[in-house]
Amino acid sequence: MAEALTLVLNVGSSSLKAAVFATSGLQLWHGQMRRNEQGPEPLERALTQWLAPALTPWWSQIQRVGHRLVHGGERFTAPTRIGAAVLEELKALNPLAPLHNPPALAAIQWLQQQRPALEQWACFDTAFHATLRPAAYSYALPAAWRQGGCRRYGFHGLSHQHLAEAAARHWQALGHSGQPRLISCHLGAGCSLAAIATGCSVDTSMGFTPLEGLVMASRSGSVDPGLLLHLQRRGLSLDALEQGLNHNSGLLGLSGLSGDWLELRTAAEQGHGGAQLALDVFRHRLLAGIGAMAASLGGVEMIGLTGGIGAADGTLLADLQQALSWLGPVLWLQIATEEERMIARLLARVAGDQRAQQFSDPAGRGSGAAGDSAADDRR
Repeated sequence: MAEALTLVLNVGSSSLKAAVFATSGLQLWHGQMRRNEQGPEPLERALTQWLAPALTPWWSQIQRVGHRLVHGGERFTAPTRIGAAVLEELKALNPLAPLHNPPALAAIQWLQQQRPALEQWACFDTAFHATLRPAAYSYALPAAWRQGGCRRYGFHGLSHQHLAEAAARHWQALGHSGQPRLISCHLGAGCSLAAIATGCSVDTSMGFTPLEGLVMASRSGSVDPGLLLHLQRRGLSLDALEQGLNHNSGLLGLSGLSGDWLELRTAAEQGHGGAQLALDVFRHRLLAGIGAMAASLGGVEMIGLTGGIGAADGTLLADLQQALSWLGPVLWLQIATEEERMIARLLARVAGDQRAQQFSDPAGRGSGAAGDSAADDRR
C-alpha cells in the first residue's frame, strides 16, 4: 500500500507556500510563490496553474491537507476537520483577519472542488495562545465590549509552538529535565513575543489583531489609543487610519526609506538618520517587550529567536545578549520558522501516527549567554 502523505498549504495575503510530508516526517517537496495580484480569481489561477501541476507526483498519495488559518477566534483552539458547518463558522471570522483568513478559505474551497474526497484540516495561529489566562487576555474595557469578543488572542502561534518544541528538545539534550521558561521572539515582517512555561503560552505581545506589540516592517505596533482618537477627530478616515497603521508605519514609517531589515542595516551604517531611528526604536521596544515577558514568567532560562530577522541576524543576537545580561544565565537559540512542518506535526498527532514524534526540525543552533549563535536561514 502506498504511503499516506500530508499536504500543507500556507496561504498568506500575498504569498502561497506549500509542502508535502511523508509519515516519517520527511519533507518530500516544498514550494512558494509571491502573488502580486490580490483577490479570489488571481489566487485560483495560482492554485490551478502553479500548485496543481507541482503536486502531480504526489496527488495519488495525499490523504489529508492542513491549512494555516491566522485567526480562529474563541471557538477554534485545536486542529479542526473542515466540513460544511465548520467552513461557515470560519467565514464568520473573516472580519477579524481580513487580509489572511479569506485567501486561506479560498484555497480550502478550491480543493473541495478539485478533490472533494480529500480530508482537510485547519490549524490556527491563535490556538497556541488559548492557554492564556483571563489576566493576560482581558482588556480593561466595558463588560459588553468584552462579551462581544474584544480580547487579546495572540498570533504567530504556529511559529511560537515550533520554536517551543525545538527549545524543549535542545534543553533536554543538554541534560535538563522538563521544559525551560522560554521567551519566543518571532521577528520578521511581523513581530511578536510569547512567554512560554511548560510548553504553554502564558503571555504574548499581539492582541485582538496583529497590530499590537512590537514595531514591525510596516505595522506600527502598540500606539496610545488616544492618539488614534485624536487623528479621527482631525478628520482622518477609518480607511486612511487602517492603511497608515498597517502599511505605512513601523520600520518603513520611522525610516522614511524601507521596511526591509537588511536595507535599513546598510543604510544605518552609511549614516542614514531615519534608518538609525528605525533600528533604535525597534531595539528599544524589543528589549522592553522581552523584559515584560520575563516578568510574566518569573524568570527565564532560554530565549529563542525565529522569523526572517530573528533566525538570521547574528549582530542582533549579540546585541540582545549584551543588553539583557542582567537576566542572568540564559541559553539562546536561533532557529528558522517552519510553520508548514508544525502543521504537519499537529495533524500527525491528531491522526495518532506512531511516528509523529519524528516530525522534528533541523536542530537550531544554541549558545550560552555569552556565546555565539549562527542563523539557520532567512525566512
